[in-house]
Amino acid sequence: MRHTCLARHAFPAAVAGLLLLTLTACGTERPGAAATGSAEPPACGPGASPAESAGVPRTGMPGASASPAQDGDASASPAQDGVTIIGTGGGASAGAPSCAVYSVTSRETEPFTYVVTVGFVSETGQALFNVDDTVQAVAPGRTVRRTVTATGHSPDAVGKARARVVKVRSFPTSEAPSVGGTCPPTGVRVYADEGDAAMGLRVVGLHLENCGTMPYRLNGYPRVEIRDEDHDRVDGVSIVQGGDAVAGGTGADGPPQQLVLEPGERAHAGLVWRNTVEAGDPVHAPYARVWAKPGAAPVTVTPELDLGTTGKLGVGPWKKAGEQAGTR
Repeated sequence: MRHTCLARHAFPAAVAGLLLLTLTACGTERPGAAATGSAEPPACGPGASPAESAGVPRTGMPGASASPAQDGDASASPAQDGVTIIGTGGGASAGAPSCAVYSVTSRETEPFTYVVTVGFVSETGQALFNVDDTVQAVAPGRTVRRTVTATGHSPDAVGKARARVVKVRSFPTSEAPSVGGTCPPTGVRVYADEGDAAMGLRVVGLHLENCGTMPYRLNGYPRVEIRDEDHDRVDGVSIVQGGDAVAGGTGADGPPQQLVLEPGERAHAGLVWRNTVEAGDPVHAPYARVWAKPGAAPVTVTPELDLGTTGKLGVGPWKKAGEQAGTR
């Protein structure tokens, strides 16, 4: 697997489950070994490749529990969803960007794809920015090492920035959403957008593109199943047809229609909910498993459903792209 360091990417930071490590040299560490100042340059730059170690046995629940490391301690320690920062450091020359090396260990029973958000912060704790890195198809029991770089921050922070695991999202590789690249074997791409939020109302668009060579028929609503952090199904939430069951004017309303998408055509549907919190325990479910139509292969997306205590999610009908959008 070839890997190049990633550029800056803006992403809202989570506040829980963070790992924070002081800068050390990066690029020479191995999972389970303490990072030390090395004469070797960090593995940051075009052509840098992740190292993959031998598999580890599956134990306990999927992923791993968080175990924060102390500043200055760059030893590998368990992190959320099996992701650990094992070293951070500056570039090999003055003015080179800071970098972070992390590892992903899969404790699943099938290949999983991970989206890891690594955040860089200054010595004073000021958030600089986040970097998203996608690790494709990690086999069961395997550990993959990756390197990301922090570009774009001020020169006085070079070599002094620290890194933390902000968020980890994972999918069975067979269900990973697809925005571009090679067309999936199903002939369609399905993914979710970043959505919109206003006054406690949330609207996230589901998008489907016919990237195959044959017409693709849709009729009605996508089927949606809510999943929690551990990918377990969330019960006790009503999934209702039509976004207007939650709020009007979102674009996720109207009657279902029979659609035929020719190759290259797109459709969208909307997920609508409120995050009101009253009596009871609020529901936060990062994942939604989506079937575009009966018999379709499922795709797992991350609408980050903060449903509060409302117990309701509205699902709009499929509409051809060019009609009223599924997000506000």
